[in-house]
Amino acid sequence: MTNKIYQIQIALKGFKPKIWRRILIPSDLLLSDFHKIIQTTMGWTNSHLHQFIKNRIYYTVRIQDDDFWDEMDNVDYKKMKIRISDLLKAEKEKINYEYDFGDDWEHDIILEKILPVDDKIIYPFCLTGKMNCPPDDCGGVWGYADMLEVLEQTDHEEYDSYIEWLGGEFDPKYFDKNEINKLLRTEDFGCIDLFN
Repeated sequence: MTNKIYQIQIALKGFKPKIWRRILIPSDLLLSDFHKIIQTTMGWTNSHLHQFIKNRIYYTVRIQDDDFWDEMDNVDYKKMKIRISDLLKAEKEKINYEYDFGDDWEHDIILEKILPVDDKIIYPFCLTGKMNCPPDDCGGVWGYADMLEVLEQTDHEEYDSYIEWLGGEFDPKYFDKNEINKLLRTEDFGCIDLFN
């Protein structure tokens, strides 16, 4: 059982206003579980590949028949059973998390504090955050900015197609930590099991 808790900030890079979450996780958490927690707390759908990056080393899950694997500085974090404490050891240390290599959603992950375990808290736990997660497949930060601009103009020629694609309204300011924490209590931390 872990005796340390990491207070982590996850922030989407390249977009203003800042889209971010602050979470508490056990320091001995496997990267495979941390990936699922990021997907749930940010609001992604786990429908694309991902990787963690530290010191130009790429921690990812090996895909069968990937001819480029051995040519890159890749580490199969699942096979190696790498934990978050293997990458982050001291407060203010940072790693990157990249999701969807087409849309290129990059996140800064910062170890803000190392805390003792609080028996009153069920981990992982989302403390706070701001702003809604962009929808998957909207074209990265530039595509998301364009989408929000269209959604502000109900008479825009693309407005109806965006609303249909989104399945109704979309509130870019929406954030509900209670909803996230309910999901984190479910199997796989509420993460859809498409890509692990």
